[in-house]
Amino acid sequence: MAVHAHPDDESSKGAATYAYYLDRGVEVMVVSCTGGERGSVLNESLADRSWAERDMAGLRRIEMAAAQQAVGFEHRWLGYHDSGLPGEGEPLPTNAFAAIPVETSAAPLVRLMRRFKPQVLVTYDENGGYPHPDHIRCHEISMRAYEAAGDPEAYPDAGEPWEVSKVYYDRIMNPARFEAVFETLRSESPESPLLASFTEMREWMEKRERPVVTAQVPAGGFFEVRDAALRAHASQVAPDTPFFFWPNDMQRRAWPYEDFQLAASRVSPAIAGDDVESDLFAGIEDA
Repeated sequence: MAVHAHPDDESSKGAATYAYYLDRGVEVMVVSCTGGERGSVLNESLADRSWAERDMAGLRRIEMAAAQQAVGFEHRWLGYHDSGLPGEGEPLPTNAFAAIPVETSAAPLVRLMRRFKPQVLVTYDENGGYPHPDHIRCHEISMRAYEAAGDPEAYPDAGEPWEVSKVYYDRIMNPARFEAVFETLRSESPESPLLASFTEMREWMEKRERPVVTAQVPAGGFFEVRDAALRAHASQVAPDTPFFFWPNDMQRRAWPYEDFQLAASRVSPAIAGDDVESDLFAGIEDA
């Protein structure tokens, strides 16, 4: 189970991994906490711009359905309203996801966990991956649900208790990955116009902490699936943006993984020391 703040987050942060596991017969559920209603149009060439301006919530549901079809995972909405990104000192909108108490907003996620019975949970770290209030609240309810889902005294009306074995934080927006891709592109195609875009990314990467990575899923064979899911979110992702779209064969040579960090586990470690897992389910079969 992967829990995300908004539709499109699941495609930029894990879609190749979900496709990798689906190909191996694993059931995958993506949970979107909000509908992304307060998102802005980030694709200036969007064909449905008038639709976005009239009904962003409806358009983003259509986009999410297309991304789901591209990858093949199960999908559920928690049903909360996008908090937007208030400026410093500005209050959260009334009834926004990040304004609702964690105990309340975790309840439907606990119910989903007890029904779907995931062994592995993927979510964001305590900073949300980046400090958007919905991403931070996504982390908070995910960890609350992880602890509560197996507790028979917590949310007693939400179904039979179920303990999730492991929790991972998404580390896919890893600066090391971007640098490896850039160096490979510069070595193989020194005249590529894509190289100029990396200069613009440097400032963004320099502001990000280098994450701890404890697992690298070898999902490179599914980068095309990831890209199809990303492009389904047309209001949010321009089809030619170099932030996401680089030659996939080159990406596979440079960094054929999606990265994660083990955050919590109820099973014995499957690896020792500084070794990196290649399977998010490592150790579970021995539990």
